[in-house]
Amino acid sequence: MKNIIKTFAISFMLLLSFSSCDTDDDLIFTAVPQGDFEFNNTFLSEYILPAESTTNNNIGAIFSFNEADFDVQTNVSYELQSSILGDFTDATEVSTLSNANNQIEVSIGTLKSLAEDYGIEAPASGVLNFRVRAFPGDTSSTTEMFTATQQLNVTLLEETTGGGSGIELATWGVVGSGYNNWGSAGPDGQFYTTSETDVYVAYVSLIDGEIKFRENNEWTSDLGDNDADGTVEAGGANIAVSAGNYKITLNTAAATYTIEEFSWGVVGSGYNDWGATPDAKFYYDYTTDTFKVGVQLVDGEIKFRQNNEWTTDFGDTGADGTLDAGGDNILVTAGHYEITLDFNASTYTIEAANVWGIVGSGFNDWGATTDFALTQVQPDIYYGDIVTLLDGEIKFRVNNDWASDFGDTGADGTLDAGGDNIAVTAGLYRVQMDVANGTYSLYQIQ
Repeated sequence: MKNIIKTFAISFMLLLSFSSCDTDDDLIFTAVPQGDFEFNNTFLSEYILPAESTTNNNIGAIFSFNEADFDVQTNVSYELQSSILGDFTDATEVSTLSNANNQIEVSIGTLKSLAEDYGIEAPASGVLNFRVRAFPGDTSSTTEMFTATQQLNVTLLEETTGGGSGIELATWGVVGSGYNNWGSAGPDGQFYTTSETDVYVAYVSLIDGEIKFRENNEWTSDLGDNDADGTVEAGGANIAVSAGNYKITLNTAAATYTIEEFSWGVVGSGYNDWGATPDAKFYYDYTTDTFKVGVQLVDGEIKFRQNNEWTTDFGDTGADGTLDAGGDNILVTAGHYEITLDFNASTYTIEAANVWGIVGSGFNDWGATTDFALTQVQPDIYYGDIVTLLDGEIKFRVNNDWASDFGDTGADGTLDAGGDNIAVTAGLYRVQMDVANGTYSLYQIQ
């Protein structure tokens, strides 16, 4: 009887065991796409792709998106795809998710390679098509979600060897407490070549202090002025300077120099109510031998004048783009512009443009007033000086609007679309952005 009971018990346990296995096998988990899957970062209106290979490893574009939901607990993979046709019947994989932040970064080199596949050759512009595919399991999964197509406008540049104007960067620079805290707050103020051999010119903003002239941002060769008489001596005394905008001319052959007050600005009812605030400052672009400014204008009239005063001013009497000394006011409409002054040809242009600026608690209480505008002083290089920042945070954005803004998520000097705010301390700064390389620099000079 005991053996019969024992046999029955074992048979019952085996039956339960087999029944449990059958039940588990019958459980089927189905992945079903839930909700929206879309990009959540801001894209630039144009992506500039330089020809130089030194930039290939820099970040060219960022694709950030929300987490895809398939209504099951499973690992989800993401794949950035490109399509030359635009409908993704020819979809090719560009990259897969490389971090835990639902963000795929694409290098400048990869964008250039894709542009070539699309048939875009420098110098030219074109459109690249992208989307992100999300799927559970491996790439063969037929359950998937896609973002909408995102088009990037890209421009491929030709490699350049120097300024197209014939003006070149000189080896000499301006250094000192009056410019860059003796070299600890950024590179020296740049001198440029002129039509005269051994004669160089620099356009610099100075603060109260002292300066000298040196070669190659180092102290192997430097010039000062022992007698404060406009002549320079090797290793000579520091030169006292006052705050302001200046043109410095250095003649190394004659061992002389001059420092003269010098700036050009935009004035008028279309900008600063005819001088109620400082004029919008022009910056020198050696690649074209012109002066440029990025500026937001309002409906009204403007002129261009020197040194924020009416001793020398230009208008346009014939409304034909010609600079006329003391000429008629120039009618303008509200918008963001790049204005260029060409004194060689006695002409000017006012062109609608994206104007980069600084916004934040460290400058204008996140837009309570106009952003601090930066000017494109060389292709893809935007610059501004001197800006007073407060203790707080800043970001960079286009046209005083949040449609396109950049911060720095890693605090590593790299621009990140929609990235973290950038902490700043109170002081005077020079600012530079390199949109081709996706970098920025804040040089605190005081």
